[in-house]
Amino acid sequence: MSYGQQGGPQSQWDPWKPHSQQPWNDGADQTPDWAALAEASETRNKRRRLLFIGGGALATVAIGAAVAVAVVSANGSNSASNKPSSSLPGTADLPSESGAAPSFASTSAPPPLDPKDFISSKSKDTAPLGAQILFPGTQLTVGGKVYKKGATDDTKSCSAVTKGGLPKILTNSDCTRFMRVSYVKDGIAVTVGVAVFDTAAQATKVKGQVNTKKDIIRSLSGKGVKDFCTSSVCLSTSNSYGRYAYFTITGFTSGKDMTDKDTAAFQVSDELEEFTFNQILRRGQAQASAAANE
Repeated sequence: MSYGQQGGPQSQWDPWKPHSQQPWNDGADQTPDWAALAEASETRNKRRRLLFIGGGALATVAIGAAVAVAVVSANGSNSASNKPSSSLPGTADLPSESGAAPSFASTSAPPPLDPKDFISSKSKDTAPLGAQILFPGTQLTVGGKVYKKGATDDTKSCSAVTKGGLPKILTNSDCTRFMRVSYVKDGIAVTVGVAVFDTAAQATKVKGQVNTKKDIIRSLSGKGVKDFCTSSVCLSTSNSYGRYAYFTITGFTSGKDMTDKDTAAFQVSDELEEFTFNQILRRGQAQASAAANE
């Protein structure tokens, strides 16, 4: 760049200013400085490239941020099935389709029928009754033992088949029927007797009055069972359940007296007494079941 003839520095040409604003001297050489122009052009191009690269980097960062926001937004809008149960609305917050839930009256099953009720009075104990019904079959298996069934007897004369003070006790309590059956095994015979009353109170009263040492039933022989307990010492029991009083007499068909050492005979007496109780109970159960299904 040259200086003017006035002794001071002449205004320098500025490559960044437009042509109309350049300090051209009217008489001076007005030829442009082409080297300076080329240098200025190269400088502008470098600045443009830098701006373009920088802008591209900013654009990339901006796009990356937008994608990240989009991913976060997408993850935040997942369905409720991927949320923990604690973030789901409670039952109370869920809308109801039909408003209040329907209410139902509380119900309870009726209490089961008591079998004893059906065998405690004549009015309810209406099932068929008889010695062959109460003691069916031709033999009896109890506790693994098989007893042969002998004769049966069914009478309305309660005093005719009993001894000692038992006839009077039964008569005073209005006994209406007396059924007997005998079983035998290994020379040990048992006769079971069942007295029938109109009410359970009458049967209970008889049970309380009987002395089993002298108020006894008559043994029943026949159909394979020899006479027993006609003059020998035998074991006698009595009990009641519902409107029935039941008795047993156990002895040897050989006529031998029973003693406390005859444990086998005592066991036979217990088994047949329990069998009789179960037969009366089953009668009540059958009638209770029939009534419940009506």
